[in-house]
Amino acid sequence: MVDDDSPVGIVDRVVGQRLRQLQRTTGLPVVFGGATTPRRDGPRLRIAHLRGTLGDSLRDLEVGRGRGLGGSALLTAAACRVDDYASTRAITHDFDRHVVHEERMTSVVAVPVTVGGVVGAVLYGAVRAPHRIGDAVVDRVAAFGAALEREIAALLPPPAPPRPSPAARTRTALADLADLARTTPDPALRRRLARILADLGGQDPTEGPRPELAPRELEVLGLVALGRTNAEAADALGLSQETVKAYLRSAMRRLDVRNRTAAVHAARGLGLL
Repeated sequence: MVDDDSPVGIVDRVVGQRLRQLQRTTGLPVVFGGATTPRRDGPRLRIAHLRGTLGDSLRDLEVGRGRGLGGSALLTAAACRVDDYASTRAITHDFDRHVVHEERMTSVVAVPVTVGGVVGAVLYGAVRAPHRIGDAVVDRVAAFGAALEREIAALLPPPAPPRPSPAARTRTALADLADLARTTPDPALRRRLARILADLGGQDPTEGPRPELAPRELEVLGLVALGRTNAEAADALGLSQETVKAYLRSAMRRLDVRNRTAAVHAARGLGLL
């Protein structure tokens, strides 16, 4: 077990605590599982918890994406089942020594547990009999995995809000600087701040509000700036030529210019392109 309070440690601990319940809920004689750890080449599952196994050969086994049944669940983020592990061609057979020869498992199911949008753990259930694990049992394992997802989500700290992009931070800083230049009572300081703002590409605060263009208007102007015709812009955006012309007219009206070339220049001057 991962002995810490990191997200991986919390997930691993909950999986270990709930295996007995999984065994009772599904009636499967063998259950096991563990948490995944992010790696440069993709998440890797570590099987840390076992119930009903014949030995410890599966403990601490690491499973990569696409390897074996658990690796398939890790790769597809979907429940995977095989009716006869030894003979199936649906998976790789990296772990036959552990699963087939040492544990003598036949039908096996692997269910991913999603944590924060990625597979954070995998639960397994297996039998050693000639019959397959039925659909009803697979559904119970999947439902148990979904309940585990909700339990883990309640235990984990909320995700940190996304950091604004450098461009967004720059726009905010320029807006703050413009507001400061507009509101300061000192004329000399106001002129100095306006010069700094102009040097940084911001709008002179004495010029009034800066026009805002809709996203589609900016897309059309961006293509025009690249020398595209109306027909080429329409084809690139999946629009009709009339729609492109309407966006251009709207942009020219907002920018107070009379043709599309002037609209491109005005948009560039305002830092919109």
